[in-house]
Amino acid sequence: MILEMKVPSPGESITEVEIATWLVEDGDYVEKDQAIAEVDSDKATLELPAEVSGTITLKAEEGDAVAVGAVVCLIDTDAEKPEGGEAPKTEAKEEAPKAEVTKPATAEKTYATGTASPAAKKILAEKGIEASSVSGTGKDGRVTKDDAVKAVPSMGTPTGGSRGESRSKMSMLRRKVAERLVEAKNTTAMLTTFNEVNMTPIFELRNEYKETFKAKHGVGLGFMSFFTLAVVRALKMYPAVNSMIDGKEMISYDFCDISIAVSGPKGLMVPVIRNAENLTFRGVESEVKRLALRARDGQITVDEMTGGTFTITNGGVFGSMLSTPIINPPQSGILGMHNIIQRPIAVDGNVEIHPMMYVALSYDHRIIDGKESVGFLVAVKEALENPIDLLMNNDVKKALEL
Repeated sequence: MILEMKVPSPGESITEVEIATWLVEDGDYVEKDQAIAEVDSDKATLELPAEVSGTITLKAEEGDAVAVGAVVCLIDTDAEKPEGGEAPKTEAKEEAPKAEVTKPATAEKTYATGTASPAAKKILAEKGIEASSVSGTGKDGRVTKDDAVKAVPSMGTPTGGSRGESRSKMSMLRRKVAERLVEAKNTTAMLTTFNEVNMTPIFELRNEYKETFKAKHGVGLGFMSFFTLAVVRALKMYPAVNSMIDGKEMISYDFCDISIAVSGPKGLMVPVIRNAENLTFRGVESEVKRLALRARDGQITVDEMTGGTFTITNGGVFGSMLSTPIINPPQSGILGMHNIIQRPIAVDGNVEIHPMMYVALSYDHRIIDGKESVGFLVAVKEALENPIDLLMNNDVKKALEL
């Protein structure tokens, strides 16, 4: 029996996916539930498991955009499993050299005529240069793309260095991120306000309790728990920042689903910490670690990245000193963290050196006024500079569950 495997729906509103990588080859024997491909949606990369065991016939190529419900491969369930399990792959590897042997023979006949590669032909044609006038460095004098690039008259000073280029197709996830960023710039009245935070109190708390915290809970006491809980406090004080525009209406939320921007193998991902207002320091750190690991390993799901009422992004881990983060639509605000630098500041009339961080709040001015945006960022600053009082209710050990 021949089973047609169709693309399952990765999530609501997703109509097509892209074949990122085939994990098997045409003609391989696959086992039921074996991962046969990685597919990109506009929100995440997912594995496609085989529905049955049998010999597979691929019906789409890597890079193809395939509609949800379309057939991507056939599986012959009547095929017998080869002995040893690895037989098909071994045979494929043995046959590969045979296929390669025939290619040079054909290529020799082509190269002998002094032709150019397709890419080189295009470059030379655009510049009106005959291939016969270019000295090729490829096999048997074939004109390569690099030869064609170097043969094109330059308007600048020749350097003799490499001037090649390469093109690669953007993944569906990367293209969707690009679309959303442009949408945010074009459809929101985005402004950014800045402030700075003296991180000394948090440094002192971490230095004193981080080892005990990690031993007790199995996760580190990082900066994200302080920033997340400071944001939750500020969102309660300024609910407009925890709102969104839907047509002619403004939707406000009584919960705080905090999106955290993380860098994954397929690009920027924004998993969500649900109901952060109900989490402790341990709860936030555990959730941040769980989501970051899943994003890094490509296991994050669409559901884990759907929603979110406010976003925190940390460019500081890459060395950013200051930036204007772009709103994650349809949200109305995003907080940017940056690197921590020892800087001299005035304290009670004296110059002291402290670990300082610039913070930035980008917000949609259509529903958030300047007073609210500035007040929100000041509230975040106050909580970070006085965490024992404002985030821990003056009981550090209880707040850290030690």
